[in-house]
Amino acid sequence: MSIEQSERARLSLEGLSIGDAFGQQFFIPGVVEKADRENLPPSPWKYTDDTEMAMAIIQILEKDGEIDQDLLAITLADRYVAEPWRGYGAGAMELLRDINKGADWRESSQKMFGGSGSYGNGGAMRVSPLGAWFADNVQEAIHQAILSAEVTHAHKEGQVGTVAIALAAVWAWQRNNNGNHDTPTEMIPWILEHLEESEVRSRIEYVATFPMDAWAFTVASQVGCGDQLSAQDTVPFCLWLAAAHIDDFCEAMWVAARVGGDIDTNCAIVGGIIALSVGHSGIPNSWKKHRESLNW
Repeated sequence: MSIEQSERARLSLEGLSIGDAFGQQFFIPGVVEKADRENLPPSPWKYTDDTEMAMAIIQILEKDGEIDQDLLAITLADRYVAEPWRGYGAGAMELLRDINKGADWRESSQKMFGGSGSYGNGGAMRVSPLGAWFADNVQEAIHQAILSAEVTHAHKEGQVGTVAIALAAVWAWQRNNNGNHDTPTEMIPWILEHLEESEVRSRIEYVATFPMDAWAFTVASQVGCGDQLSAQDTVPFCLWLAAAHIDDFCEAMWVAARVGGDIDTNCAIVGGIIALSVGHSGIPNSWKKHRESLNW
């Protein structure tokens, strides 16, 4: 493990967790009507399973420098059992309970959804810190992203969606290192160069046709914004939103919140990517103070 890799991952986690916690507030009655850019939702912002799972990934990386799937499965399950009220989906709850009781994650993950495995957005929502960790090695980032996804998402679509977000994190960090000379329009085409054929890839190809100044509601109406909680209807929109606001963390969060869908996950994904472009200084201290402390 290098200190630089850990710092990169934790920077991404900062954006991911703040986005997650911010987005979650919009499921609380009254927040949508009262909150705006001049009035943040009241604190404390509680984070969800998105952040819990991202912290588990960082724990594994900081221990071993790579994804140990067996250890990741146990860590995810342990964190779930410790705080099961973090908003886990029904499928994830069942899987993590089984793992906690000693089940083999390989069998339990594969048997989900009638034996097809999950193609949900859970692998994608937690992976940007991993992309940050391996930001100087694209092929390793892809490999490790797949390893991280397989533990809970046996379906190819869930894995491709996870790889796409990991690559977005790689691109954002490399752009930052290049002095932000790469233009936002280059991000999605670059990601596509590395993705397998899949429905996720097809939808990303389609979302790449939208200009960066398109109305976000229009984009979401065409490719989805997480209403189905799948990688297919979450990842493409999040990639477009992250690219369109790659230098403005707060605006990206507000746009995601107003568009709707799986708001906390959308904000987590986008926040984890953009944080790597804007750095710690690009996330206002007021937002950092509103999010509850992370429970490592």
